[in-house]
Amino acid sequence: MAAISVGVDLGGTKVFGVAVDPESAQVVATRRTSTPSSGAEIVSSIVQMVEELAGEAQRPLGSVGIGAAGLVDARGVLRFAPNLPGVVDLDLAGAVGSRVEAPVAVDNDATCSAVAEHRTGAARGTANAIVVALGTGIGGALIMDGEVRRGANHMAGEFGHLLVDPDGPPCGCGNRGCWEQYASGSALGRLGRDAASSGRAPSLLDRAEGRLDEIDGLAVTAAAVAGDQAAVAVLDDFARWVAVGLAGLVNIVDPELVVMGGGLVRAGDLLLDPVRTHLDDLVMGAAYRPAVPVAPATAGDAAAAVGAALLFAA
Repeated sequence: MAAISVGVDLGGTKVFGVAVDPESAQVVATRRTSTPSSGAEIVSSIVQMVEELAGEAQRPLGSVGIGAAGLVDARGVLRFAPNLPGVVDLDLAGAVGSRVEAPVAVDNDATCSAVAEHRTGAARGTANAIVVALGTGIGGALIMDGEVRRGANHMAGEFGHLLVDPDGPPCGCGNRGCWEQYASGSALGRLGRDAASSGRAPSLLDRAEGRLDEIDGLAVTAAAVAGDQAAVAVLDDFARWVAVGLAGLVNIVDPELVVMGGGLVRAGDLLLDPVRTHLDDLVMGAAYRPAVPVAPATAGDAAAAVGAALLFAA
């Protein structure tokens, strides 16, 4: 019986795992649990999830991949994870590998998502692409010459921490004015709250029944999808900030495609169209170069876990 690969997406609030047929990239079993608070508990939770997924699939375990939200080095050590307070220098590859009977690989979660997009999703068949995930923060990865690139220290793709304003708001990474402070889901929520409190978008406050803290990125997106023109204007402001970072990446990498994923992309062309328009305005020499398509990610919500499962085939 053919072996399965298990992929685990380790996030700040949840641990999500999949058992995947590595040949077809089809998911055959899933598991989800809350993220524990300590490194030792995280390792135990992942090991238990791997064992449960292999048992449910009723197939031999061929490999384990883990996608973690943070800086992961080439040895599979999670060096720093902004959304996992107190978890530093956690040797996930070594600790999990010592307790499961299969090889273990660890990578950044956004890099794993890019592996899935390149294998089965929107970037399939491309040689040079940028994959960007807009969530609570911003993650991403580069596909160059047909391969996902990881950099000298295995830490490439931290797009959210491009510096766009050195005097901007503080970021969880310790710096100020990072791109994700302007172009993430959290940033969209802040733009919505600013518009509501200043009187530019009273409808957003009405929808939140007067509770300003209830206006987050998903609330703004939902209002825009429903046709709220004030929310649409906020989304356009946000789209320009998204395009600011993308323009820098396009100028550096010269990709054939930009793939955008994350929960905010569920707004579809309501977000993507203004991003495309602003990107055309901001890319250097746009009138003299081929336009770079911006497409929604298609690998789905399980992309990071599926990509982790496919790390040994990537």
